[in-house]
Amino acid sequence: MSTPRFAVCNEIFEGWSLKQIFECASRIGYEGIEIAPYTIAERVTDISRKTREAIREEAGSFGLDVIGIHWVLRGVRGVHLTSPDRIVRERTEAYLRALIDFCSDIGGRIIVLGSPHQRSIPEGVDPKDAWRWAVEIFKRCSMYAEQHNVYICIEPLRREMTNFINTVDEAVWLIEEVSSPNFRLILDVYAMTGTNEPIDRQIEKGGAYLMHFHANDDNMGGPGFGSADYKAVVRGLRSIGFKGYISVEILRREENPAWAIKMSLENLKKFFREY
Repeated sequence: MSTPRFAVCNEIFEGWSLKQIFECASRIGYEGIEIAPYTIAERVTDISRKTREAIREEAGSFGLDVIGIHWVLRGVRGVHLTSPDRIVRERTEAYLRALIDFCSDIGGRIIVLGSPHQRSIPEGVDPKDAWRWAVEIFKRCSMYAEQHNVYICIEPLRREMTNFINTVDEAVWLIEEVSSPNFRLILDVYAMTGTNEPIDRQIEKGGAYLMHFHANDDNMGGPGFGSADYKAVVRGLRSIGFKGYISVEILRREENPAWAIKMSLENLKKFFREY
């Protein structure tokens, strides 16, 4: 495995302008930035062409790659991946296409499909139907993503967060059924610590499809802030020769975000150096 490239997610910087975030991340030593659209507008379709161009240009001016986007359905009303209502599913598919457009416009390649509430199977819905609806949507959206050189990455999440795609095994089954080169896997340390399976084993299981990685910890803080087994994280990523970005995604509020992302990067470099 070559020297990892590290990125940081922008939503930790509550109240900061994107330019301030880019400057801080670059100064600390990050190479990439990952954007949560809800920090810019309630709906991605409300983000103007001018703003999209500015994001791309300003990130580049600080030497940062725009990795892509995450928390893509947060706060968006009227969308749900596994809704029994066909109109809602069609609206969700249309919104996913708009997200692909946005990701491409800002120079990104990765769309992290986490958004637990908007994908959970509603009460009374047959899980087989929910699975089929999701596969159909992802098949069509992945074809659209391929035209824009964008990759949709499904993220297994803890069972207390969602009832749809909780393990690497389930994510791999979904990826193989969608069967598109532009539908891939993202793994998250916090999510992986919610299972009993060793982290390195989870990484190895998903290795053939793993395109992106979120670094955090079992207490929702930055990497090294809790007790997650980062020796296993490094071992797993090295064993599959992972070449993608590792993005710091801190899931809790930090009083001093600049300090938090600085310590996160220092910890990650230390882990990869020592392990």
